[in-house]
Amino acid sequence: MSVDTPRRIVLLRHAKADWPQTSDHERPLAERGRTDAPVAGRKLADTGIAFDLALCSTALRTRETWKLAVHELPERPKTVYEERLYEASLGELIALVNETPETVANLLLIGHNPGMHALADALAGRTEGDSLARMNRSGFPTSAFAVVSLTGSWKSVEHGVGTLVDFWTPHP
Repeated sequence: MSVDTPRRIVLLRHAKADWPQTSDHERPLAERGRTDAPVAGRKLADTGIAFDLALCSTALRTRETWKLAVHELPERPKTVYEERLYEASLGELIALVNETPETVANLLLIGHNPGMHALADALAGRTEGDSLARMNRSGFPTSAFAVVSLTGSWKSVEHGVGTLVDFWTPHP
């Protein structure tokens, strides 16, 4: 792939989680999360993006979200469960994106807030339509996703290089 190849990164926040007496990492999805995750998967399928790679946090709620969402996609992408996505800072998320193999055109991250919102906001040097305003107004709720397009290598991804082309949330 050339450095001018269009690339997309989709940032999916896990579905609504429950708050049982367990560690944060092991929190399961709540009933609403189990309902919303497949809806998010169908909306991801509607984007027409064929994901080459999905990086999913190792937290139980993100793994459960992905398990329910991926069944709605026409093709299952290669999936890597990445512990660095859990509680990742903005800098750590950008570093993780920078490690993406150049053969990947479309990357999906399944993670947590505030990281997913911060990364979408940081990458979006430009926006199409009212996507950025809707994202900032909603605060990037559970099961929401942002689509950012960019050109260049994954190694060159930094603040402002992308265009926020879409933002979706299950409960507008």
